[in-house]
Amino acid sequence: MKFKQLCTMIAALCISAGASADMAGAKLAIVYDAGGKFDKSFNQSAAEGVARFTKETGVKVFEAQANYDTQAEQVLRALARKKLKLIVSIGFSQTQPVQKIAAEYPNVHFVIIDGNAQGKNVNSVLFKEEEGSYLVGVAAAMASKTKTISFVGGMDIPLIRAFACGYVQGARAVNPKVQVLQNMVGTTAAAWNDPAKGGELARAQFERGSDVVFAVAGGSGMGALQMAKEKGKLAIGVDSNQNYLYPGTMLTSMVKRVDNAAYEAFMKAKNGQFTSGITYEGLKEGGVDWVLDKDNRMVVTPEMEKRVTGARADIIAGKIKVVDYRAANSCPVQ
Repeated sequence: MKFKQLCTMIAALCISAGASADMAGAKLAIVYDAGGKFDKSFNQSAAEGVARFTKETGVKVFEAQANYDTQAEQVLRALARKKLKLIVSIGFSQTQPVQKIAAEYPNVHFVIIDGNAQGKNVNSVLFKEEEGSYLVGVAAAMASKTKTISFVGGMDIPLIRAFACGYVQGARAVNPKVQVLQNMVGTTAAAWNDPAKGGELARAQFERGSDVVFAVAGGSGMGALQMAKEKGKLAIGVDSNQNYLYPGTMLTSMVKRVDNAAYEAFMKAKNGQFTSGITYEGLKEGGVDWVLDKDNRMVVTPEMEKRVTGARADIIAGKIKVVDYRAANSCPVQ
């Protein structure tokens, strides 16, 4: 068994007891969340940013995974003891562990992507998911023949509700009467790794008339995308560009540039730069977007492209204000 595979199983013990050789000279680390490095979504996007950084600089980044909150605390503490320059944590579930460990190790810098942790040595990177979701909502409403579209979320938390709310706002801007079905996989971290449940929820939505599904559910979303392929419906990917998974079935993907966030964090660390506080990444900052490429070109009409591109420009210009569910604590449209 390779070291990193072993580390996933006994995370903190592995780091504290046997990582010296693997981490030789390493001053940078990343900790993936329960979705795993190869989830084809959020974590994988971060991993791609790590790979790009290492390829360009030759600087290695130590990689670990935390499968649940208490393990995240153990992993982060073990890494912090190595007196690293920077530890990047992926996912909101690591927010509290990062805040706690950062306070214990004030000389180590931390970046939490998708969470808001406090500390003079912490930078929190947050995305305006509602803006990107608005764009794919526009596309979904225009592509739908049944005028019923749907949303499959992973863990039922405000972050995922923000995706759903932006999606509905975009769809209703095109057709105020479009119906949007919504379901969540679950309420625990296991909701990110249940493709069978994701597929079943999508199937039920299709039976109720949906012909476009937006899957925001990590590994569980893979089941929804596959079900769309099987049932001859359209699907929308998330976080990473997932268009390539099912060309012709994928309407588009709402990308969060987690890869850029990770890459930039490590590049700044390499150059001796760090800024604490919150960094917001939206359409204007290049943090979120929709994807149009060779794998979905055949299902995106010129009219759709024009409408989505126009909405994108209007959001950036401030002409369209997309409500953030987290700030409003509710969605203006249902």
